Amino acid sequence: MNIKFETKVRGNYQKVMKGFDLKLFEALKPKYGEMEVVEFTGSKKGDRVHIRFKSPVKAEWISYITEDEVNEKEAYFVDEGGVLPFPLKYWQHKHIVRKITEDTSLIVDDITFKASNRLMTLAMYPAIYLGFAPRGKIYRQYFT
Repeated sequence: MNIKFETKVRGNYQKVMKGFDLKLFEALKPKYGEMEVVEFTGSKKGDRVHIRFKSPVKAEWISYITEDEVNEKEAYFVDEGGVLPFPLKYWQHKHIVRKITEDTSLIVDDITFKASNRLMTLAMYPAIYLGFAPRGKIYRQYFT
């Protein structure tokens, strides 16, 4: 299943992409539940992000950055789930920052996920949607 979110922000696309750091990651944490960032090595190929959820359920999530690129139109990196909380079986999140003008960019969160079966995948959609929907407001505030 695929979900895409698009958010227009101020800032040059390359500068915005450089802002995808631990500070932004912390700002994007969901407001509900308790989550600890165990490891965040960056947003370049070979980096990794390890999250530990403490409530409402205990779970580990480890994603690996499998590719990144910057060209004259956009910058992006892809994280793929290595260790995922039940019931997720597959996770790919492409973080794209597209150039609109020299000082305006479009952030695209392109998420593809699968759970243990089709019914569970459908059931996960609302939770993932609600977990990522607030990012637009956070991105606009962060990149002001």
